[in-house]
Amino acid sequence: MNKLYIGNVSAEASEEDFETIFEQWKIPHSGPFLVKTGYAFVDCPDEKAAMKAIDVLSGKVELHGKVLEVEHSVPKRQRSCKLQIRNIPPHMQWEVSANRLLTASRVGHHSVNTDTETAVVNVRYAAKDQARLAMEKLNGSMMENYALKVSYIPDETAAPEGPSAGGRRGFNARGTPRSGSPGLGARPKLQSDIPLRILVPTQFVGAIIGKEGATIRNITKQTHSKIDIHRKENAGAAEKPITIHSTPEGCSNACTTIMEIMQKEALDTKFTEEIPLKILAHNNFVGRLIGKEGRNLKKIEQDTGTKITISPLQDLTLYNPERTITVKGSIEACARAEEEVMKKVRESYDSDMAAMNLQSNLIPGLNLNALGLFPSGAPGMGPSMSSGPPPGAHGGCSSFGCSPYGVEEPFWASVLSASSQPLSETVHLFIPALAVGAIIGKQGQHIKQLSHFAGASIKIAPAEGMDAKQRMVIIIGPPEAQFKAQCRIFGKLKEENFFGPKEEVKLEAHIKVPSFAAGRVIGKGGKTVNELQNLTCAEVVVPRDQTPDENDQVIVKISGHFFACQLAQRKIQEILAQVRRQQQPKPTSGAQPPQPRRK
Repeated sequence: MNKLYIGNVSAEASEEDFETIFEQWKIPHSGPFLVKTGYAFVDCPDEKAAMKAIDVLSGKVELHGKVLEVEHSVPKRQRSCKLQIRNIPPHMQWEVSANRLLTASRVGHHSVNTDTETAVVNVRYAAKDQARLAMEKLNGSMMENYALKVSYIPDETAAPEGPSAGGRRGFNARGTPRSGSPGLGARPKLQSDIPLRILVPTQFVGAIIGKEGATIRNITKQTHSKIDIHRKENAGAAEKPITIHSTPEGCSNACTTIMEIMQKEALDTKFTEEIPLKILAHNNFVGRLIGKEGRNLKKIEQDTGTKITISPLQDLTLYNPERTITVKGSIEACARAEEEVMKKVRESYDSDMAAMNLQSNLIPGLNLNALGLFPSGAPGMGPSMSSGPPPGAHGGCSSFGCSPYGVEEPFWASVLSASSQPLSETVHLFIPALAVGAIIGKQGQHIKQLSHFAGASIKIAPAEGMDAKQRMVIIIGPPEAQFKAQCRIFGKLKEENFFGPKEEVKLEAHIKVPSFAAGRVIGKGGKTVNELQNLTCAEVVVPRDQTPDENDQVIVKISGHFFACQLAQRKIQEILAQVRRQQQPKPTSGAQPPQPRRK
C-alpha cells in the first residue's frame, strides 16, 4: 500500500518537479519518480507517508496548470474486495455509517490521520461488484462537511498480476490518465468551486472587458479565475450579470479588481452616482444569510462598516430564483462584506449537499445532479442560472422553478428499478393551509403545470373547518409521478419561505393500506416499523384502534423531510407488493382443471 499512482500529470512535468513538490510538503519517498505521459509512480517508505501524499496533494496541488490526482497504485487483479475510505469526520460512529451505507462484510483498521485529523477505515466486501459499487457511490460523497475519499487497497488473496506486473509493461498498461480513476471526475465540486455572481452597470462593462479583451484577460490571469460577462442577456437592461469561477480567494480578488475598475471609470466619465456592490444569491440560501431576526446580516454590517439590503421576494422571476444583495460602502469595506456574505452562502450550500448526500446513500442509484435540487449555477448543476429558461420549461414546469427543483428522466431507470410495480398509488400529503395559494397559482396555473410535469393527478381537498391549519393534497400516480410531484411541493414550500431559513421542510404523508396488511407494516412487536424508522429517518406510525374504511383500508402516517418520506413510502409499497404476491393463489403443479360432474 506504499506505492502511489499520480494522475492528471502535465506533459511538461519532470522528475525534478515532483521532487520539489514532495520536499515542499515534507512527504518522504523511498525511490525515484517514474514519470510517463500523463501519469507517474513513486514508492513511499510506509503507509503513513502514502496517506499523507494522497490527503495533502490529491485534488489540491497544481503542476503546470493541472491539478494532480494521487491514489494508491493497485494492480487491477488485486483490486478485489478491499477499499480504504479516508477523510471521515473523526467524531462519527463510522461502524454504524459503514453498515448502513456500504453493506460491507467487514469493517476494520480504524485510525486517525494526524495530518488532517480525519478518520480512516479499511473495508472488505463479500464480492468484487459490491466493492466497485461502493467505490462509485461513496467516493466524493459528502459526510457533514467532509468529502469522502475512496481508493482500492491491494487484496493479497487476489490473483497476482503476473511476472510482468512490476516491469515497464505493467506501467504502460496504465496509459493516459484513467477516466475511471476514483480521483478523476468522481469527486464533487467543493466549496471553493461555487461561483460568485455580481451585477454591474451596463455602461461599465466595456471598461471591465478592455480593449480587445485585454483587461478581463489580466484579471483572469492575476486572480486565477474564469470570468463570464453575460453581455447579451436582458438586452437594454441597466445591469449585466458577471459570473466568477475560482476559489473563494480568487473570486474575492476578481470582485475587488472589478470594483476598482468601475470606480476609476466613474471618475473618468464624471459618473456621480454611488456604485454599490450587487451580489446575486439563490433564494434558498438567503434566509440563512439573514439569520434569525436578521442577526447574521447585522453582524456582517457591523464588522465591515457597510449597509446591506436584499431585494424582496416579489422580484423573483419564473426563470431566475436569485435575490440581489446590495452592499454600500468603500471598496475595501464592500470586499470584506463580499467575503462574509459568500462564506455564509457556501456554508449553506455545503450543509444542504451534505444532508442530501447522506440521505441519497439510502436510495440505490440516486443521482443528485439529475435531481437538480440546487441552483443550476451551483457546481455540477448545469449551466448558469441566467443563461435562459430552465431545461424543461416548455414542458410546463417553469412556474415551479424547474431549475432548482427539477427531476430528469434518466434518474428513474435506477431509482425505481427496485420498485417493479407500475401500479398507481395514492398519497395524501399535508401542507400548511396558507401555502395552498402558492401551490395552486394564479387561475390554477401552477398546479396544472405540476400535474403535467409529474404525470400525476393532483387535487387539494376542501378545508376541514374554518380554522384548519393544514390542507390535504391528494396525489394519484405511479412511483415516478409521486416522487416528482412531492419533490416539487417540498421545494415550493421552501422557496416561498413557509419554513424558516434553518428549518427543514418536514411534511406528513398518509398512505392507505389493506387492514390485513397493517400488521405486516408494524411487524412482530413493532419490529418492522422500528426498522423502517431507523433506515429512513422518517417517523412511521400505524395508529391503533383504527376503524377500516369502506374499502377495508387503514392509514399509515409518514412524517419527515423529502428523502426520508420517499424512502419510507417505497419501503411500505414493497411490503404491500409482497403481501399482494402472497395473496395470489398458487397453481398446483400437474393438477388438472376440475371436470364437470356427470349427471
